[in-house]
Amino acid sequence: MKTKPSIAVAIVEDNASVRESLQDILGSAPGICCVAACSSGEQALTTLPALSPEVVFMDINLPGMDGVACVSQLVAKLPGVLVVMLTVHDDTEWIFKALAAGACGYLHKPVRAEELLTAVKDVYAGGSPMTGNIARKVVQTFIKPSTSKAKAQPDEELTDREREVLEYLAQGYLYKEIAERMNVSWHTIHTHIRHIYEKLHVRSRGEAVASFISR
Repeated sequence: MKTKPSIAVAIVEDNASVRESLQDILGSAPGICCVAACSSGEQALTTLPALSPEVVFMDINLPGMDGVACVSQLVAKLPGVLVVMLTVHDDTEWIFKALAAGACGYLHKPVRAEELLTAVKDVYAGGSPMTGNIARKVVQTFIKPSTSKAKAQPDEELTDREREVLEYLAQGYLYKEIAERMNVSWHTIHTHIRHIYEKLHVRSRGEAVASFISR
């Protein structure tokens, strides 16, 4: 029987003690391999492309280049990399900046070991891990009436079902979990998501959530 390959994970965190703690947690977990622990965005952009991590935990408050700017450049260098933000910020401006830059999840510090490891598996499986209070802020933004909606072109309007799918995406649900909650097939959810991406002119879950909420 072939051994399942480990998920390659990297850390970008300027606080040495936090960085070492995260590295210890990830390094001792089965099925996960911590390939790098960088102290700045500049170091990450130099080091990570050659290592090709599949998941990156990124702090926002980095010295020099901030985490959001680093994410934007990193996803350009490593298409397909899954970035989860680690930060003390829980205001919607930072959340949507990170999502629009290409992040797939957003965890609030301090992060428990169990939460960190679960986030690796969730984002790798197609989810968007978010700390509970952050997910609530995202959902609350959906509930607020959009003042710009009347300006949207008819072909850009999302259907009620597409809006419902987007709300589940914002909360971090996997495609199969959304299908179960909406009592439809995985194929139907995939079709809804494809239509959402086309209407919002985006290419990822994070971009879709950020684009729709900012309208």
